[in-house]
Amino acid sequence: MTALFLCAAIQVSGEVRLPSLIGDGMVLQQNTDVTIWGWASPGQRISVKTSWGKEKYRTVAAADSTWEVKVRTIAAGGPYKIIISDGEKTELEDILLGEVWLCGGQSNMEMPLGGFMNQPVEGSAEAVTEASSYPQIRLFTVKKKSCGELQEDCGGKWLRSCPESAADFSAVGYFFGRTLSETLGGVPVGLISSNWGGSRIETWMTEKKIREIEGIHHDIALGGKESNQIPQALFNGMIWPLHRFTMKGIIWYQGCSNTHNWFDYDRLMVALTELWRDVWGNDGMPFYYVQIAPYKETGAENTDFPMVMEAQMKALARIPHSGIAGTADLGEKDCVHIRKKLKVAQRLAWMALANDYGIRGLPRPAPTFSHFDYADDDRSKMVLHFDNLCGDRTWFEPDSFDTFENGRTKTPGGFEVAGEDRVWHKAEAAFGKYNNMIQVWSDEVEHPVAVRYAFHNFCPEANVVTTYGQPLMPFRTDDWPVTDLRCPKPDNE
Repeated sequence: MTALFLCAAIQVSGEVRLPSLIGDGMVLQQNTDVTIWGWASPGQRISVKTSWGKEKYRTVAAADSTWEVKVRTIAAGGPYKIIISDGEKTELEDILLGEVWLCGGQSNMEMPLGGFMNQPVEGSAEAVTEASSYPQIRLFTVKKKSCGELQEDCGGKWLRSCPESAADFSAVGYFFGRTLSETLGGVPVGLISSNWGGSRIETWMTEKKIREIEGIHHDIALGGKESNQIPQALFNGMIWPLHRFTMKGIIWYQGCSNTHNWFDYDRLMVALTELWRDVWGNDGMPFYYVQIAPYKETGAENTDFPMVMEAQMKALARIPHSGIAGTADLGEKDCVHIRKKLKVAQRLAWMALANDYGIRGLPRPAPTFSHFDYADDDRSKMVLHFDNLCGDRTWFEPDSFDTFENGRTKTPGGFEVAGEDRVWHKAEAAFGKYNNMIQVWSDEVEHPVAVRYAFHNFCPEANVVTTYGQPLMPFRTDDWPVTDLRCPKPDNE
């Protein structure tokens, strides 16, 4: 391979036509059966031979000119070749076997390593400079295509990691893949980025699937007055063309464009994962997603974003083989595109590495609220307990709360409590007798019955993190109506 190939894909020759995803420089999922497909004259005999195996796979092009074969892959490695022939040979080169992940969502996933104008990605210059040190990372960006009918191919080409290709690729996706590859000892990683800034979750699904979801407001989801896009348009043009390509899993970063129908978002997320797993034919396909980060949106004190965050947490309980990366510590008041993409990607990668690759000792996911009780017989103080920590009776170990800040004991912030009158008051807080419990109280509330943490669009006082830096997930213990939303929950709900 010449140096020119580092940032360019070589065009294949021959009579057989191949989709954009099947080309030089691609990564195929290791140790499984992968699909190789394309088009040829109806009735044409097709053979496929790989340089890593002895088998020759044969098929015949169907009446509609389509053909496909299942090819067995071996353990990670390469580079390899694939020869496809219908009488004339098409040779694919520099093929790697490794791990393949889809990176989907809206602008925070789309945001390239090089950043947006006036919106940088932290650490991007260093990452771009070092990109050629990771030739085992391969990048494929699906060209944006919104269309009314299912598409069988998508634009795009496989690129080897180098400064030019990395700078234009999804920052979260790139950092995720780099973390995977480094932790797995240099295993090749193929990343497929399919994103559209500002897109709603509904556009990544089929209309049929949306109509099957019970209890949601179908008029909004299918293109009511709040919609500015046609449902299913992005699924047709940017997901369906990928579904034959075997992948390990999915990372997803989306939700900011669904604050108007936060009340349906959990069910929409569940339906999205069901649909995608169905079209890929893999019910256990890992699905890791990012909590939307704090952002002032309609006002720092309002709750548009926390309501979506809450819906994302509800979905987590209903989506098997999934996980959520916390971002409560990463939000920026005046910019929805957070710059700390490396932290986001690492938190996604830690879940994948632990759950899907058996790597032990990594940070646990962000801690979540478990339950509360009261301090002995003092019902003026609530004692909060949490999950994803190393235990209530452990001091200063990984996955425990970090109780120090700048060398001094930290005062936890960002909590509110309310009594039976449902009036919220800023709470005082302290780490409990053991550092993985937190006590909260207010002199204004004699007997608190509910507590909230970081439950505003932007809450700079929220500062609870673990020793590994994982932020406490925003939460509320009540289910009381919210009255400050841009689009309140409909009356008929």
